[in-house]
Amino acid sequence: MNDPKLHSFRAAVSSAFRGKEAAVDLALTALLARGHVLFEDVPGTGKTTLARSVAAALDASFRRIQFTSDLLPSDVLGVSVYDAARAAFDFRSGPIFAHVVLADEVNRTTPRTQSALLEAMSEGRVTVDNRTHDLPRPFMVIATQNPKEFYGTYPLPESQLDRFMLRMAIGYPDATTERDVIQTLGWTDPVAAVRPVATADDVLAWQARVEAVRVEPIVMDYVMALVAATRQSPHLSLGVSTRGAISFYRAIQARAFLEGRAFATPDDVQALVVPAMSHRVYVKNHRDGSATQRDEAAAILADLIESLPVPR
Repeated sequence: MNDPKLHSFRAAVSSAFRGKEAAVDLALTALLARGHVLFEDVPGTGKTTLARSVAAALDASFRRIQFTSDLLPSDVLGVSVYDAARAAFDFRSGPIFAHVVLADEVNRTTPRTQSALLEAMSEGRVTVDNRTHDLPRPFMVIATQNPKEFYGTYPLPESQLDRFMLRMAIGYPDATTERDVIQTLGWTDPVAAVRPVATADDVLAWQARVEAVRVEPIVMDYVMALVAATRQSPHLSLGVSTRGAISFYRAIQARAFLEGRAFATPDDVQALVVPAMSHRVYVKNHRDGSATQRDEAAAILADLIESLPVPR
């Protein structure tokens, strides 16, 4: 990581979210690639802490939306209010109008409200009452979801999942890290100590540099071979779409930049196959979005990596 400010940004996030560097790197990869990230796991593993840490280390606007079964699309996007004095409607923006938006427990709300995020996540804008409103730049959604088996959850539809660049389960920290967290942070909020070390303009500059990261033809051939393999696998009923492939490509560039390189390598590709593809493919006979589907998809993708020759 050659950029000192980017290094400081990562360190600030890691200071509050300890023991899971891979999760921190995925969140920053999505941010640099103009994407969104979905963290899923049981409650209490730090999903919200990680999202808040990213926002706290960034001197930019932040909003948290706690998704519940009674949340309405207007609670997310905003609403037009009639001004009698002017005889006109004024738009009151909702919490989606922020640089970093934490969609906490996104699968606890109804599909109608979930769909309110689609345009925002795809195009960086929202349409309310036939008027289009641009969102701040940069714009990133960090969503958390609980396992489907938990009470009061609604499975995210395929169209919603496809808007997330990366998905991963955080898991529990190792015993040593967990012991340290319990003893040192048990009575405090770890995010409260995080101070902004970067601005929205810094992120925009990083994103522009990510676009310039080289992906040589031999690495691009490897990317395309992996995408094609998901569509041809006898174990998958649905492979990666073109939109998914584009998202995968951008994430590869962002990871290379995060590693301090101006070019992508096969290692970047392999590191992102599962988080970039596992939520975009479906195992035959397992279309319920359960943990079994997620784990089996990851295993099949790992086998695909092993089966394809790695460029040298």
